[in-house]
Amino acid sequence: MAFSIYELKPRFQQLLRPLLSSLARAGITPNQVTLAAMFLSCAYGAALALDPGNAALWYGLPAFLLLRMALNAIDGMLATATGNKTSLGAVLNEMCDQVSDAVLYLPFALAAGISAPLVGIVVVLALLAEFAGVLAQGIGVARRFDGPMGKSDRAFAFGVIALLIGSGTAPAWSNGLLWAILLLCVLTVFNRLRQALRLSAPPTR
Repeated sequence: MAFSIYELKPRFQQLLRPLLSSLARAGITPNQVTLAAMFLSCAYGAALALDPGNAALWYGLPAFLLLRMALNAIDGMLATATGNKTSLGAVLNEMCDQVSDAVLYLPFALAAGISAPLVGIVVVLALLAEFAGVLAQGIGVARRFDGPMGKSDRAFAFGVIALLIGSGTAPAWSNGLLWAILLLCVLTVFNRLRQALRLSAPPTR
């Protein structure tokens, strides 16, 4: 499996663990956390789309992406801690993640000098990468999170681009990073499908 920031998830979860008991006592459910992350993402994405020239919004995006990652980790941890894992929760987790990715990353196409077609292609490939991960379950294999451009990696990469946009750096740098994300997304799709097929194949004697 190619390295991905996702491999750091256990350490990240340890930092968030003190919040679990408080959320459970407050009666917060995992699905509520999942939906909250999506609605907040939609609100931030709408703000970027309506005011793509606002440097403060671009500077704030990396922090928001970190918050979203925390909420995405908390919903699963809360479900495990409270024994509240459900089929609905699994569906919401996947669907809400993809919606959040799209609404947060598509506004990059509106930033001055950024290639809108390139942003669109990257978003589509990102969705394909996640579809490839889920597709593994259809052939009896656990959901794949192989890198090198998983959800956490994309958040980091787009966070860097957001800082470049906010600081007024030449768009060529941002477009170059988008090309790198595109190529790594293609590799991620390949890695996830390859690993899923390898694990689903019957053992050879």
